[in-house]
Amino acid sequence: MGMRPAIIFATTLLGLTIADSSGREKEQRPVVQKHHSLTLEAAINLALKQNPDVLKAIHEIERTRGQVIEVRAQALPTLKANGNYAQYAPELVQTGSVPTPATGGSVTTSALEKSWQITLQVQQTIYSGGKVLAAMKIAELTQDSSHQMLRETVATVIANVRTQFYTAMLNRELITVAEESIVLLTDQLKDQQNRFDAGTVPRFNVLQAEVELANAQPDLIRAKNNFHISRLQLAKTLGLDTDDEPDVIGSLRMAPREVNLSRALIAARKNRPILKAQQNTVASGEQQITVAKAGWKPSLTASAGYELENSRFSTDLSKVQNGWYLGVNGTWAIFDGFQTKGQVEQARASLASAKVSMADSVLQVELEVQKAYAQAKVAREVIASQTKVVEQAEEALRLSRERLNAGAGTQLDVLNARVALTKARTTQKQSLSDYNIALAEYDRATGAETISDPTIARYEVATPTGLFGKPRPALIQSE
Repeated sequence: MGMRPAIIFATTLLGLTIADSSGREKEQRPVVQKHHSLTLEAAINLALKQNPDVLKAIHEIERTRGQVIEVRAQALPTLKANGNYAQYAPELVQTGSVPTPATGGSVTTSALEKSWQITLQVQQTIYSGGKVLAAMKIAELTQDSSHQMLRETVATVIANVRTQFYTAMLNRELITVAEESIVLLTDQLKDQQNRFDAGTVPRFNVLQAEVELANAQPDLIRAKNNFHISRLQLAKTLGLDTDDEPDVIGSLRMAPREVNLSRALIAARKNRPILKAQQNTVASGEQQITVAKAGWKPSLTASAGYELENSRFSTDLSKVQNGWYLGVNGTWAIFDGFQTKGQVEQARASLASAKVSMADSVLQVELEVQKAYAQAKVAREVIASQTKVVEQAEEALRLSRERLNAGAGTQLDVLNARVALTKARTTQKQSLSDYNIALAEYDRATGAETISDPTIARYEVATPTGLFGKPRPALIQSE
C-alpha cells in the first residue's frame, strides 16, 4: 500500500491567527521551535504548520470569505442615519421675506441662518438586471477556488517535503558509500605499501593506490556538501531557521506498490484541486457575462425613511417638523456609448480564455501523471536489476583480492572491482530514492493527498488516525 501522510488542516495545528465571525483574532502563531531529528511524518506535519505557501493559501481563504460577505451586502437592505447642522453669518443671509402658502403670510430670511436635519433611511435593491446575483455566485466560486488552491498547495508541499526528505537520505547514504570506498582504498594502499616494503611489488603499485585514494576524496566532499544543501532546502520548506538543519530519520527502502496509469488518469481528472479551481474560473466567467449584460437593463431601488428637521418658518430651533417618506428610483441607460457592449465582449473573451486554460490544465495534469508513472516504473525496474548486483560486486572484490594475494591477479583487477562496487552501491541508493520520489509525485499528480469534497468545512479536523480516516503509518521506513 502507498504511503498516505496525515494532512492536518485544523487551525490549532496550523497555529495561525484566524478571525472568527465577529472579526476578533482567536490566537497568534506560536513561536517556532527548533527540531533536530525528524521522521518523514513529523516533517510533513511541521511543514503544514509553518510552510509559507500553506499559510498564504489559508489567509487567501479568509480574504475570499470577506469578498463573499462584501458582495452579499449588495442584496441586503441598508439602513443609514444622516444628520447635519448649518449656521451662516448674517452677512451671508439675504434680507427679505419668504412667502408661506399655507398661511398666506411670509417669514423673514433670518429664520434660515440656522438649520438642522436628521434622516433615517432604508434602501433595498429591487432589480439590477441579474448583476447582484451573478456577483454573489462569482464570489462564492472564488472562495471555493481558494479552498481548492489550499488543497493543491498542501499536496505540493507534501510532495516537496517527501522529495527533499528522500534526497537528504540519499545524500546521507552516498556519504556512507564514499566513506566505505575510502576505507577500501586505504586498506589497499596499506597492503601495497607493506608489499613494497617487503620487495614483492614495484613502487608503481603504491603510487597507483595513492592516486585512487586521492581521486575518491572529492566524491566524499561532494556527498557531504550535497547532504548539507539538501538539509537546508528541507529546512526552508519546513519553515525552520536557516541555521537549523534537520536530521532525517529513516533509510531508503522500497515498499512494492501497484500503480495503474489508466486509473491514475481518471483519479487525477476527478480529484486534482487545480482542475476544480479552473472549473470555478470558467463558471465565474459565465457569470461575469451576466454582470456585463446588466448594463443593458434597468435597475430599481426602493427607499423609505423618517426625517426630522427644524421648522423653516421659525427662528426657534426647537420647533420640529417630522414625517416619513418612501419612493422608488429607477435608472436605465438608453445609450452608454457602447460601454456595455465592450464589457460584454471582454467578458466573453475572458470566458473563452478560461476554457482554453481549463483544457490546457487537463493536459498538464495528465502529463504530470504520465511522467510520474513512467519515472516510478523505470525506478522499479532499475531496483529489480540491481537486486543482486551489490552482492556480486562485493564477491568480485573479494575474489580479486584473493587472486592478487595468490599472485594470479593484478592490482588493477582489485581497483576495477572496487570501482564497480561503488558504482553498484550508488546506483542502488539512487534508484531507491528515485522510486520514492516518483511515488511522491505520483500521489501529488493524481490528487491522492487531497479531499475532493468542496463542501467540507474550512479546515479538516485532525484525528488520531490521520486524514480521511486512513491509518497513519510509521514513516521511519520510507516506501
